[in-house]
Amino acid sequence: MDLSLQALRTPCDSLSTMRALVRKWALKNAIDHGGRAVEGPVISKAIGEDPGLKERLSELRAVVSEVVSEVNLLSLEEQRKMLMQLAPELLESRRTEEKALPPLPEAEIGKVVARLPPEPSGYMHLGHGMSGLLNYLYAQMYEGKLWLRFEDTNPRKVRKEYYLNFKKGYKWLGIEWDYEKRNSDDMEIYYDKARELIREGFAYTCTCPVDEVRRRRRDRVPCQHCVCTPDAVLDEWERMVLGDFQEGEVTLRLKGNMKSDNAVMRDPTLFRVVRHPHPYAEDKYSAWPTYDLAAAVEDAICGITHVLRSSEFALRDELQEYIRGLLHLQNPVIIEYSRFNFKGTPLSKRMLRPLVEAGMVSGWDDPRMPTIDGVERRGILPEAIREFTVTQTGITQATRAYHWDLLFAVNRKILDPVTRRYYFVPQPVPCVVTDAPQVPATLRNHPDKDLGTRTISTYGRFFLPREDVLKLTSGRLVRLKGLYNIRIEETSERVVKARFQGEQLLPDVPIIQWVTDRKLDVIVEVLEDLFVDDEFNEGSLRRVTGFAEEACSEIEVGTIVQLERFGFCRLDRREGETLVFIFAHR
Repeated sequence: MDLSLQALRTPCDSLSTMRALVRKWALKNAIDHGGRAVEGPVISKAIGEDPGLKERLSELRAVVSEVVSEVNLLSLEEQRKMLMQLAPELLESRRTEEKALPPLPEAEIGKVVARLPPEPSGYMHLGHGMSGLLNYLYAQMYEGKLWLRFEDTNPRKVRKEYYLNFKKGYKWLGIEWDYEKRNSDDMEIYYDKARELIREGFAYTCTCPVDEVRRRRRDRVPCQHCVCTPDAVLDEWERMVLGDFQEGEVTLRLKGNMKSDNAVMRDPTLFRVVRHPHPYAEDKYSAWPTYDLAAAVEDAICGITHVLRSSEFALRDELQEYIRGLLHLQNPVIIEYSRFNFKGTPLSKRMLRPLVEAGMVSGWDDPRMPTIDGVERRGILPEAIREFTVTQTGITQATRAYHWDLLFAVNRKILDPVTRRYYFVPQPVPCVVTDAPQVPATLRNHPDKDLGTRTISTYGRFFLPREDVLKLTSGRLVRLKGLYNIRIEETSERVVKARFQGEQLLPDVPIIQWVTDRKLDVIVEVLEDLFVDDEFNEGSLRRVTGFAEEACSEIEVGTIVQLERFGFCRLDRREGETLVFIFAHR
């Protein structure tokens, strides 16, 4: 068989790509059955992924027999390693089917109260969404309640658009909450708690310069102000509340333990002066609580029974429980899990914000960004994020950077049965077919599901993908997908000349994608990792130009389709007459 043409857009237009597809499923079958693959199920899986293999069944059987023999010579560990390289999503699919959220400790039906505690200092990212889903799903599991509580006591960072973005993001993910508040609504409560701590001798005002405070905490040396009497501290505190101080002149600090190995406990700041308008409280307050004081108080007054959060907060657990103990407040059950990370894309506003501010990305909703707005533009479904969160992450202390391919695999499973297919030709080269009949091509919108059909009129003038054209040779017989056979007579990077060779399906004839000259201009934005080796990846977005069939004019912005032999793409916008898609994944 002549293998000079290898059309790479679908799994099995060539022998090598057929072998790759078969190897993937042979490895999966072997791992599921203790290291021994069976030919029959491998054939079924291969045809399930590429129905066109039914027309090449004898060839497929021969390839499966050969590949299964090769795979069965490997150890189970070697099979796992190879499948992890080829298709990591398949390696975990069995656990995906069986895995569910584990029980919550000390949880009773009807008595669980959880919370969504975003800081509105940037746009909601995937980590916020996945954490929010865990809290929401546990509240649902135990027929409990859920708070949406904005941790907004740093006026310099928070903006109204960020509050709105979080609410929109949670709703997009299908998260519903029972109660809603802003921490900034409870400033008077925080002030009363501060007075309580001062009167009991647990807090003091400090006017040391920041560098001095840091030095003493590092060296574990008590501050000279910690011996002031409660009355003197209370007087200075009231002046803080009244706005008599400027930023950096005074703080209220907790009497913790300056000898503690946990640096968080070394007399941390409870309140500081912030002279910046708040988006809701405006200029009403100048003494603002730090995260630990506000979170400790809010979890208690909201009646939170279970705090589910990433382990980056682990060192703060001791401090927050200490504060609640001093104030005679109830402690929640705290469950911590490893921070969500994706390879090449940090889920951290600290790292994402500079990209936005420097114009290195188009904004918080840039499809390369792991924000909820970004992944929505990319074509990731909320159902996929939910399933991925439960089946692939859950509650674990194991530090892990997830492959995007795992999320894409879940997304693909949901998209595939409901997504329409359209023809797309990247980097098109004209093709003229001599003796071609003027016949319509009636094409299915989905190979297996009843999503209707569309008809394309043809009359011998086409465009073919440049990548395929470069592999064509004179005399080569190929098939225009869904149409008829042609024999190549002349080929170059500028034009292909061919002759009609009948409509009958023939075995082992490579299939080529096409569009007629009644086509639409298309740009597909293809995305790569934002960071490579901790540096911003300048090549993280590239544009692929091409032509799509005329039927694509009916696609509405926001719709996800499959551009055949290319991948799942979401129509992002129209630039004049040009359709601009964002590539989601294959």
